[in-house]
Amino acid sequence: MPGVETKPPVTIVYLGKHYDEPLPLSYAEKPIFDKGIQGARLIIKEANQAGRFVGNSFQLVEAIIPPDGDIVAKDKEILAKGDAFIIADLEPKDLLAVADLPEAKNSILVNIRASDDSLREEQCRTNVFHIIPSYAMRADALAQYLIWKKWPRWFVVHGNTPEDQDYVAMIKRSAARFGGKVVAEKLYDLPPGARNTDSGYQQVQGQIPMVTQQAPDHDVVWVVNSDDGFGDYLAYRTYLPRPIVGTQGLQAIAWDSSYTEYGAMHLQDAIPKIAKRAPTERDYTAWLGGRALTDGVMRSGKLTPPEVKAYLLSDQFRLEGFKGQAMSFRPWDHQLRQPIILGGGPRVPVSVSPQEGFLHPNNVTDTLGFDQPETKCKLQ
Repeated sequence: MPGVETKPPVTIVYLGKHYDEPLPLSYAEKPIFDKGIQGARLIIKEANQAGRFVGNSFQLVEAIIPPDGDIVAKDKEILAKGDAFIIADLEPKDLLAVADLPEAKNSILVNIRASDDSLREEQCRTNVFHIIPSYAMRADALAQYLIWKKWPRWFVVHGNTPEDQDYVAMIKRSAARFGGKVVAEKLYDLPPGARNTDSGYQQVQGQIPMVTQQAPDHDVVWVVNSDDGFGDYLAYRTYLPRPIVGTQGLQAIAWDSSYTEYGAMHLQDAIPKIAKRAPTERDYTAWLGGRALTDGVMRSGKLTPPEVKAYLLSDQFRLEGFKGQAMSFRPWDHQLRQPIILGGGPRVPVSVSPQEGFLHPNNVTDTLGFDQPETKCKLQ
């Protein structure tokens, strides 16, 4: 535009890997293999539209490697060109491997995929910023609602993946924090039925009451099944008529397919135009992570990752993301503070946490997840 100084284009790298994605329980539901990248494509398009008014432009480099690819080698290739802005769609082991490269010391990696609390605690890194909520944040968001509803007794049914184990530990932490009680804990280790035959339905219909019959009296069944192997079977099949919450049923998520508040219809409408499908949570976290980087560049007027990092951690940085309030990064572990949607149903969200009545001396969203006095993160 006339009178606007044009700055060099800023490159945002989408670094990912084709991990095995859980298949839907129903064959009628098509698996999605492009979660995340569609949100990144959208935010770069939007940032370029906004950036022309201040002389900024952005380009997206998509660096997504095959399942057997070497993520460290790919990251070294990226970093050979200098410090980088990276949207990291990586599982924990790969995220740490690329963050720990000496060449990555002054780069910024925004984590849009991994909810593991160790990444915010003992394994925190100075160059990693977390967009996606942690398991502690998800557990606290649900726990606050259950306590508000006066449903404090929780029967936990879980799988045995590392992600499941992390989430279960955070449920117990939330119970101690807010006055709930895990009355029983059950590992679901029965084989799933053949869901596309009559006998499969009968098998599941017989399994679930058997799994849930022996539990002490409880208000809800809290299911933890990160690989989607059995969690959806619990609804309407438990021995006692109880609500299902957790990774299925009522879920604590950063984005919900039915969420429409605070301008959210913009994303609900925009993703289908480019992806030919509804937005997922990872599309939203990729969009939000990209927005943190592009807003950081445009609002700070800086172009290098170290300068933008300082701005992201400053009191001046505020991030808008359809949640009704400006969001910011916690300086002690680089987790994005944010309201958590309680959804997962097909028509409308149920609520948003933090819940009314759960107070904090500084920021009410810090009632979700590890607060500064609790953190084990030691950023160097």
